Amino acid sequence: MLDGRARKLIDPILNRLGARIAALGIHANAVTWTGFILSLAAAVAIAYNQYVLGMVLLLAGRLCDGLDGAVARVTGKTDFGGFLDIVLDFGAYGLIPLGFAFADPANNAVPAAALLLTFYFNGASFLAYAIMAEKHKMTTTARGEKSLFFTTGLAEATETIAVFVAMCLFPQWFAPIAWIFAVIVLYTTLSRIILAHRQFR
Repeated sequence: MLDGRARKLIDPILNRLGARIAALGIHANAVTWTGFILSLAAAVAIAYNQYVLGMVLLLAGRLCDGLDGAVARVTGKTDFGGFLDIVLDFGAYGLIPLGFAFADPANNAVPAAALLLTFYFNGASFLAYAIMAEKHKMTTTARGEKSLFFTTGLAEATETIAVFVAMCLFPQWFAPIAWIFAVIVLYTTLSRIILAHRQFR
């Protein structure tokens, strides 16, 4: 929901940083992998109850997620780069609830599993819609220039990052935050199914 507004604010900064990174000869895919590795490190830190460190690593990883596209706009986009970006993004988002599940299995495992299930469901609807949109020659720049069709929703990257930050700042409230966000993600999925029914029937 907030990604469009957020991109207007941060894209000029990311584009400048991306141009500098590209000038160093660093490829966009390397930035994508760096972001994923930082997200993996964040999940490990969270699993060991190092929540502030986990938050810092998480934010650094998400910064890389914004920078890889900026670098690609300078060096040239590739289909593989777009593919890698979306695959590792989904992986990165799944790692954080998993880290909380390991941090406190007794209290966090079930809500983390529920949240991951809704992530899985939402990811499937997102990618399936993108496939159908490509088949119907649909295009959009609502979330910037992307390698595939991006549908908007109540739970997008900005909201997910904000929720993860809240979890890191208040780890004792992970379970209720996870349950609430799971409902929001599920609502996003159902709204996309309704949109697909109207668009593709």
